[in-house]
Amino acid sequence: MDLTFILLFIESIPLQFDFFGDAGHLGSDDPMVKGIIYSMFAVSGFGILLNVFNSGVRKKMVDQVKLKRIMKETRAWQKERMAAMRSKDQAKMNELSKKSAYMNKMSMEMMQMNMRPMMITFVPLILIFYLVLPQLFAYTVALSPIPLNVIPGDMFQLTCTAEQAADPEHVCQEENALYLWAWYFLSSIAFSGIIMKLTKTSMDLS
Repeated sequence: MDLTFILLFIESIPLQFDFFGDAGHLGSDDPMVKGIIYSMFAVSGFGILLNVFNSGVRKKMVDQVKLKRIMKETRAWQKERMAAMRSKDQAKMNELSKKSAYMNKMSMEMMQMNMRPMMITFVPLILIFYLVLPQLFAYTVALSPIPLNVIPGDMFQLTCTAEQAADPEHVCQEENALYLWAWYFLSSIAFSGIIMKLTKTSMDLS
């Protein structure tokens, strides 16, 4: 998984919390896009468009040939090093250790190449999350046939629970309704691989 999507996931978590009182929840009481089906497709569309935007910025700012060369070289070195450690081949480990400084430099350069486009996309993504999406869509925008809260605790809930749906003051009106951020996150992941393949910005070396 590309680091971009991990950062997007972390950035979107606050959409679950109530910063503005019971009425807000960073959602709209009267969203511009009404209806769960329309909202579902619209949020998916936003996910696709933002992935295209991210891939376009990445393609423009990152030398993909150089990045993949560095990735291939560092992964090959790490694989050799792990094999030498497992076989307890001290001579091979000493030989590989001589390249540690060079490999650390390559890893740092690879991280900088990946971070550069994120510095451009970070601000518009935050603005869209906090200014655009909550005004266009209700707090929950899709229904899941099964509960998706696989991680214990309340922080990473993807779907509404039965207790939340039974509470008339809660934003959840139906059990297993998907939160806005969760549907965006899932739809982004679903299309990210296809978009990266089409734009030739995939991190896959195969």
